[in-house]
Amino acid sequence: MLNKLATEIHENAKSKGFFDSEKNIGEMLCLIHSEVSEALEADRINKYSNGCLKNKEFSEKSPSNVKWNAYFVDNVKNTFEDELADVVIRVLDLCAFKEIDIESHIKAKMRYNSSRPHKHGKSY
Repeated sequence: MLNKLATEIHENAKSKGFFDSEKNIGEMLCLIHSEVSEALEADRINKYSNGCLKNKEFSEKSPSNVKWNAYFVDNVKNTFEDELADVVIRVLDLCAFKEIDIESHIKAKMRYNSSRPHKHGKSY
């Protein structure tokens, strides 16, 4: 599922021109970090979407993109959840770009982590 989503995200990014020039991995990682920082700022000002995407009128099958975009800007854009989505999108884009099977890596890491001690032996 994540690998398929990564491919969709990467294809969209390419179609929007984000891969027209050579990519710098350091820059891509910094952009992930910038999205994490934006999530922090959204939390600091308590800017959350509060589940507004559950509104059936504005579900993903909304008939009007104009209405959907206006609803998104008014209720979701720049919220904590929106910024976390940006983090995941950038990470998955990088995975597809580098042809990383992120699903296998996540499963392997989860298996490894399950065998580690409480708090992985650290105080926090």
